[in-house]
Amino acid sequence: MAEDWEAGGFGLYVHWPFCAAKCPYCDFNSHVTRSVDHDAWRSALVGEVEKAGRNTKGRVLRSIFFGGGTPSLMVPATVDAIVQAAHRTWPVVNDLEVTLEANPTSVEASKFADFRAAGVNRVSMGIQALNDTDLKALGRMHTADEALKAFDIARSEFRRVSFDLMYGRQKQSLTEWKSELRRALGLGLDHVSLYQLTVEAGTAFGDRYAAGALRGLPDDDLSADMYAVTQDICAEYNMPRYEVSNHAKDGAESRHNLIYWRYGDYAGIGPGAHGRLTIDGQRTATEQQRMPARWLTGIDRQSNEKLSRNNQAVEFLMMGLRLAEGVDLERYQALAGVPLSETKMGELAQMGLVHSTKTKISVTDQGFTLLNGVLRTLLVD
Repeated sequence: MAEDWEAGGFGLYVHWPFCAAKCPYCDFNSHVTRSVDHDAWRSALVGEVEKAGRNTKGRVLRSIFFGGGTPSLMVPATVDAIVQAAHRTWPVVNDLEVTLEANPTSVEASKFADFRAAGVNRVSMGIQALNDTDLKALGRMHTADEALKAFDIARSEFRRVSFDLMYGRQKQSLTEWKSELRRALGLGLDHVSLYQLTVEAGTAFGDRYAAGALRGLPDDDLSADMYAVTQDICAEYNMPRYEVSNHAKDGAESRHNLIYWRYGDYAGIGPGAHGRLTIDGQRTATEQQRMPARWLTGIDRQSNEKLSRNNQAVEFLMMGLRLAEGVDLERYQALAGVPLSETKMGELAQMGLVHSTKTKISVTDQGFTLLNGVLRTLLVD
């Protein structure tokens, strides 16, 4: 009998924790350091791949994702070693997706050919904005012109290239966002991640906001208008939303991220990396030590937490409802032991927030803007 994770597949996430500078909005596990012992990191990361393989023998690997931090600061030899270790450790699909997140600076773009030779076949670029004023405000180290040049280099090296844009920036108007988004989609993208700027506690922006010094952020009405316009313009370019913040042409979706959203299993290695692994029928949440120096020592590198069936059901619903395709109700019931409330689903459907059938529930366009509320309604007794 198939285990639940097989409905989503199996992938490998590799976290590279280092950045050239810390962006003021970033709350990821990223660190600035003067020097990196690449040989030591290569050896440790390969060792973690092999360790993960001992608990997942025989699984077919669908994807590898190098995230961070700034993985394009890695030396290509490290990427190559990890990709080769993955091939030795697991059977892999013929069209294995290997994604690397990259900053669009000329220094990092100069390594794209070597990354391709190491096995990378998809790049996700953190462009964030297409004007220099906003890039400077966001703490980015590239100019708009440099970003577009790096994008051209990436397209010459990789068949699949995505990039991130951030909207709802300080003093950004709806008209400006429309123009910027059309400019971006006019470049011939087949995948784009579009995020609204959020101010997180513990970041530089969070501190400024708490002190009343982060001015010009959009109000709720403008934020909603920006989100709605984003959906309309992406639809015009045949790049509909397939996940809350991700848009793609048919067949160009991020296969690795779909493993997360479809609640598959994935091994997470590197400082702060999270994973979900089903071992002997028990799904386990894994988390690796956050601090790079301590992680590298190998001491207490990973913690494991067994997930109850109810926790799995909650995670499955929270991840799956982010997708336009929605979630399978029988799968939810198998995890939770009880079905989702037909009464609650009916109430949400009457409000125009979900579509539901006997086998599936999915969120409507209006529901995506109120997704947290939809989830609370479904999950809170």
